[in-house]
Amino acid sequence: MEELTKKRFWAFIIDFIFITALMWILSIVIYPLLIVTGFFSVFNYWLLLLAVLIIGYFTYLEGSYSKTVGKSLMGIRLKALDENLTYKKTFVRNLSKILWFPIIIDLLAAYFTKNSSLRILDKYAGTVVVIDE
Repeated sequence: MEELTKKRFWAFIIDFIFITALMWILSIVIYPLLIVTGFFSVFNYWLLLLAVLIIGYFTYLEGSYSKTVGKSLMGIRLKALDENLTYKKTFVRNLSKILWFPIIIDLLAAYFTKNSSLRILDKYAGTVVVIDE
């Protein structure tokens, strides 16, 4: 179980490095356009764009392939408990990536119960992360 927790942690870090790189590329492409047009108010929506990118990245990749870039590199994948992995399930389980209070509750529950696989949104969505065969 401890090995899975370490793999999940590193997969999470890899995924957020990947998302950060995507945001930097997007910034490099958009910023020259903003200079030319003078439409700098788009930066008011930058955090909303980041949230959409994060939830879209995790929902699409986990819903389509059962793994993200980080999960793939770490040899783990997402599995539905009823063997029917849907975009709705992946969306629900990934809400904690943009809403921070569920992830804090998840971490505290895992710490106090000594159960690193415990995630509230995973249980609600009916999903679990497993080591890929």
